[in-house]
Amino acid sequence: MGLTFKGVSKRFDTSENAILKNIDLTIEPGEFVCIVGESGCGKSTLLNLAAGLEMPTEGHIYLDGKEVKSPSAERTVMFQEHGLYPWLSVIDNVKFGMKLEGIPKKEQEERALHYLDMVHLTEYKDYCIHQLSGGMRQRTALARALTINSKILLMDEPFSALDKQTSNRLREELQKIWMETKKTVLFITHSVEEAIYLADRVVVLSPRKNGVSDIIDVNLPRPREIYSNEFVELRKRILGEVRS
Repeated sequence: MGLTFKGVSKRFDTSENAILKNIDLTIEPGEFVCIVGESGCGKSTLLNLAAGLEMPTEGHIYLDGKEVKSPSAERTVMFQEHGLYPWLSVIDNVKFGMKLEGIPKKEQEERALHYLDMVHLTEYKDYCIHQLSGGMRQRTALARALTINSKILLMDEPFSALDKQTSNRLREELQKIWMETKKTVLFITHSVEEAIYLADRVVVLSPRKNGVSDIIDVNLPRPREIYSNEFVELRKRILGEVRS
């Protein structure tokens, strides 16, 4: 059934105007959906609503038929800031969420090593966080998010604070991981290029409409070539929709 928004609107106490209005959207199980739009269009608000960190003013959100009313391990969130604990090693950071969930220690170790290998950090598992580069810290945060085995992974511009080369490398790794795991992902980004590279569908939010302006299918083979004619044309189309 996936993640479903039904007539969702959101306004804050200090404003009479809704930042999001009448959102109807479904992310299917195993689907990778990216949200793009201008600053202030409600991208992060939409993700926070899906995470249960904020509640809709109107409407309802469901995950596999169960209404979202609070944060839950069923919905793992990865933010722009990695949120790692500097006093823990890399592997202990990756295990942290599993400890809170009461997962047996043997399984914690197995899962942690599996996902650290997936993000190419096995040899750094005993390092302190301050010894890692920014990209390695985000890979650690990604491994931690994946170990929870949640129903959906919610990602709020996780690579935007990194340099271009590092962010490009991480999105390549994320695409490989998604192709292997088929994890359901809702991904917020300000980069149309990144959205097309990663997504099955791109949802464009508009601050003038307070909601969804367009939903565009990305029917390009993976792994994607950003300089292909099809990629460039789709990028022009979505950029035009964002700016219109």
